Amino acid sequence: PFHTTTKASASLMSKVCNKIGLLKTHARVAGSSVLRTPLAMTTSSTACRHFSATTDNTKVWKVYLSGEIHSDWREVIAKGVHDKNLPVFLTAPNTSHEDSDDCGAIILGMQEERPNWDMIGAKMNAIRTKTLLSEADIVVVRFGEKYRQWNAAYDAGYAAALGKPVITLHPPAISHMLKEVNASANAVCEEPEQVVDTLAYVIRGDLPEPRDGDNFVPIADRLGKGNP
Repeated sequence: PFHTTTKASASLMSKVCNKIGLLKTHARVAGSSVLRTPLAMTTSSTACRHFSATTDNTKVWKVYLSGEIHSDWREVIAKGVHDKNLPVFLTAPNTSHEDSDDCGAIILGMQEERPNWDMIGAKMNAIRTKTLLSEADIVVVRFGEKYRQWNAAYDAGYAAALGKPVITLHPPAISHMLKEVNASANAVCEEPEQVVDTLAYVIRGDLPEPRDGDNFVPIADRLGKGNP
């Protein structure tokens, strides 16, 4: 982030912010065409909140969506990314439960024992999972209440071992059992919309309205300035 420190620089940045328009190009996000802004600048009455000037080759962030496949959380994130015109490309594992179970047996042949059937399918699915996860800039891991997502926990650990930023997503009711996973995450969200807002902030510096509404108090007012 770029922060102004003097009245003169604040005035200059304010003029820059007011004069420079937003350049719009197209990116491919979740398989659909959406707008992204190579030059993203936010203004206030005194100075830019942030400064992010880039070229037409704006970075497209690869975000891997790991975790449960029994709700529409991926679609909610995809819609939010689209609505905010974020330069994001979403990837995910195969979300068909039946296909992920039977892929190995369909391609390589049925097995007599369940462990063998599961093994050849799991190894085949791992080709996609490991490739997309290793290419990701950010990994989002969703845990639901209904099923025990051992694979999601594995993905979170694998991403952490690779040094990938991790965002966990789950309802508050299961926070305790995920405390070690959350301790390694960069952000812990309860709703898919919070994931979208996190991406918007990380990529552009955009912030939503405070979750606490009118009760929100900036840290400098609530706890005092960090630097006297």
